[in-house]
Amino acid sequence: MASLLGALRRLVLAPSLQSVSLTGRGFPVERSAVTDRLDRVPQAVVCGFEWGTDTASLPELERRLGMVEPELRGFAYEGATMAWVVGDAMRPGRPGRARELLRGPGQPHIFLTYIGIGFAMARLPRALWAKIVPDLTGSPYHPTMSWLAVDGYGFDLAYFHTRRWVDEQRVPRAYPFQGRPEYFPRAIDQGIGRALWFIHGADGPAVAAAVRRFPDGRQADLWSGVGLAATFAGGGTAGGLRALREAAGARWPELALGSVFAAKARSYAGYVPPHTGEATGAFADLAVGDAVALADGTADAAVPDADVPAYELWRQRIRESVHTHVRT
Repeated sequence: MASLLGALRRLVLAPSLQSVSLTGRGFPVERSAVTDRLDRVPQAVVCGFEWGTDTASLPELERRLGMVEPELRGFAYEGATMAWVVGDAMRPGRPGRARELLRGPGQPHIFLTYIGIGFAMARLPRALWAKIVPDLTGSPYHPTMSWLAVDGYGFDLAYFHTRRWVDEQRVPRAYPFQGRPEYFPRAIDQGIGRALWFIHGADGPAVAAAVRRFPDGRQADLWSGVGLAATFAGGGTAGGLRALREAAGARWPELALGSVFAAKARSYAGYVPPHTGEATGAFADLAVGDAVALADGTADAAVPDADVPAYELWRQRIRESVHTHVRT
């Protein structure tokens, strides 16, 4: 039985399944097989969140999340992570359940669980953000990939407050995440780029037009977010993905960068759907295995006193490697 606190969190924070659908959000799309498929992503997040608020036992939560089909399971872990992060924030001084989840069954989904932390950030005051990312020392992707939490925060802003963050293109106030306030807006734009793929229902021309409406200096990060979403969530056709690469023009390596990251995340979680390979081929001229090998081969990006976080250094190395691969 759900605890009273869990029930209250769910009532206050969890949206209905219809309200998170593309048409339910009022996005400029017509309902179709593609939008129905994309709708399953935010709906899986909501289900994971509800299970997280209703479940105090990690083994029980793992059993519930294990019932979700492999293609969507990582998204359900996003929602469960959001719930347990919010719960930890509401119970200061108690052992962190989010750390237990991310070091346990959520570990294969680490890329997406970081995004779930970002969803929690969107629902918690900034005063609580300093301790919101659990200590995952020992994970090869911590703390480098914790910037995906900021990406998740940006996605949430764009998806649920589209007029302000997409139409009006506002820029959030900087925050010293990992001591790098100057990179904070860039990571948010990466999340906004992911959201554009959903907001426009995987319609390549509409997505490309939406990216080009932003100032030139923001477009690179937006394109990388589009590439990640198209590769991880799917929804595009092979021809449409190729056309999107052409629409990106000189910024196509950003699409490829996001695509390589998505392939790595899918592979690490243990399930790679066919659409992931279609996207890595269209955006980066790489099979999934080659994309994962490229990501792994460029992962050691730590440089003392670098001007950008290790996360961005990794991104730069992937971008450069993809560009070299295509030229040769």
